[in-house]
Amino acid sequence: EEDSTNSFICLLKKMKEVRLMEKVVEKKEEAFTDRMEALAEQWRDLHARRAQLKVHVVRSGSTVKENERLRTQALKKAKEEKEQNTKRESELLGAKRELEALTKQHQKLSKKLLKYSLFKRYLENVVQNSQFRDIEDVISFYKALVRTRKDLAQSQWGHRQLTEQATVLLGQLRAEREAEMLQCRNELLQLKESLDRAQSGILQWEGHCAELQDRAARKATELRSLNMAIHSLF
Repeated sequence: EEDSTNSFICLLKKMKEVRLMEKVVEKKEEAFTDRMEALAEQWRDLHARRAQLKVHVVRSGSTVKENERLRTQALKKAKEEKEQNTKRESELLGAKRELEALTKQHQKLSKKLLKYSLFKRYLENVVQNSQFRDIEDVISFYKALVRTRKDLAQSQWGHRQLTEQATVLLGQLRAEREAEMLQCRNELLQLKESLDRAQSGILQWEGHCAELQDRAARKATELRSLNMAIHSLF
């Protein structure tokens, strides 16, 4: 359906081009006819002027100098008119070629119009069996759908980009938290090892203190025994 609608849009464009080309061809044909009539009128004027010039030369042949002057003017005038006629013929030939090119293009567009006429009938049936007023309304609705689809695709693309960015940031945060947790675990293990060493040192010091207290108690007992012996001696 999308290809058909695109083809019909091309058909409408080609129909418009065909109408424009037909108008251009009509204008060219009218201009060609007017130019041909103008050239024919100029040729008639040229022959009339030449006849008048000949009569004037015959009647005014009083002196050789005057005849030579008139002859020179006539030759100059004839040369100018010949150049103008050559220019007009060249323009006429260019216009004829342009008309032939426009005619060929018109035929080509007519063939394309015939080819795409099927899509036109299809859209006319769509208009008849739907709420659309005309074919232009169908095309406008289709263009609006295309724009909406494009906007939706862009929105989905933007949402997908944001989702991907959020996923990347979440992965980075998760990696950072895992690294922090690993560091905390290592620190906790180190602290536990330090605590175990400290507790082991405390036990050793407690044993050493008990040994010192025992030695002190023995020394005190020995001291009391010596005191009693000394008192007994005295």
